[in-house]
Amino acid sequence: MKTDPREIRLIEKAAVEFARKELAPDRRAHDKYPFGSFFGPIVEKAFELDFFHAALPEDLGGMGRGIRAFCVLLEKLCMEDASLGGVLFANACSQEILTAAGEGDRLKEMAGASRAADFLIAFPCFNHPSQIPHIARAGREKDRYALSGTLEYLVLGSVARWAVIPAVMDGREGFSYFLADLNDPGVEKSEVVLSMGLRSCPAVDAAFDGVPAILAGEPGWGTRHFEAAAPKMILAAAAMSLGVMGGSFREALAYGKKRSQGGRKIVDWTQLQMILADMAIGLEMGKRALESVLRSAEDGEKGWEDSALAVSAAIQRQACDAVSDGVQALGGAGYMSDYGQEKRFRDAMQLQSLLGLAPLKRINFLRRLAGRDDLFYKSRSDGQNESDEKGKK
Repeated sequence: MKTDPREIRLIEKAAVEFARKELAPDRRAHDKYPFGSFFGPIVEKAFELDFFHAALPEDLGGMGRGIRAFCVLLEKLCMEDASLGGVLFANACSQEILTAAGEGDRLKEMAGASRAADFLIAFPCFNHPSQIPHIARAGREKDRYALSGTLEYLVLGSVARWAVIPAVMDGREGFSYFLADLNDPGVEKSEVVLSMGLRSCPAVDAAFDGVPAILAGEPGWGTRHFEAAAPKMILAAAAMSLGVMGGSFREALAYGKKRSQGGRKIVDWTQLQMILADMAIGLEMGKRALESVLRSAEDGEKGWEDSALAVSAAIQRQACDAVSDGVQALGGAGYMSDYGQEKRFRDAMQLQSLLGLAPLKRINFLRRLAGRDDLFYKSRSDGQNESDEKGKK
């Protein structure tokens, strides 16, 4: 779906202004979480501005602005602080999984919440369930399913009521997704995990003991639902890394223009100019590449999903190099929390793990090109294939 350019500009303007007024002034304080207070009021303000409804289709209670608008929103917010972008991303992942699983009616009901705390849906967005050895288990108890076991690093698990949980089902290969109420007494949550970056995008380790759960989609189709949601969300992840990269370049350039050494501005020194040039080139290439894939996605071009995976991996890697240069551009000040560069460095590193470990995502792209993605997604098992065959009949 293509979004009117005028609407894109309005969303961009709103995101830039929000980031400048709400995120930038207290970025350092927000980064102290979980040892400081959570920026819940900021999340509520973002909710009131419909940031959380941007990509959700209109028939499901959202604004229906599409993935391009969502990417613009994330990029501009992450230029100041990627934590809010992480909150938006995790919630959108849950929405995409539920949509792919055919749970639109349930999602529409949840989208009618009047405040963010009731609207948020937790999701383990920093892994692919097929890559981690231990996820929750789901067993059938009479006319319902019940979750047991543990799930590590459940993003938004400390602030959301609902969660989309990947779980292995008894007697069936692969995994399935379930919707669970985190307020159930059978849920035990750890303290908020201290992360490398995105510290105000909270995550917890969760333990389940007979927690009632609603099966989302068909049993054993977890990989199918993940793969349906992943291409668009991979583009959103790339937009977040672009935002971090853009913020790092902007601060490095501003510092170079302000700081003097040897009787002239340091931006006039060739060494710094080379660093800034590399950052600017990487940023421009990333923007053009993302724009190209977004256009292909909107046009429904064949193979855009593979291009999304490649472009996202490249942007995320380039962002890590760029923010490292951004730290260097400020000299010793770049390592101080007074500036935003060291935080951006940590954020960029962690963003690489969205929807799976960075090395495995790159290997996955190679295997997809070679027609051997079956070697990567171990959950594409006999049980899943049986379900797939039933669906074709």
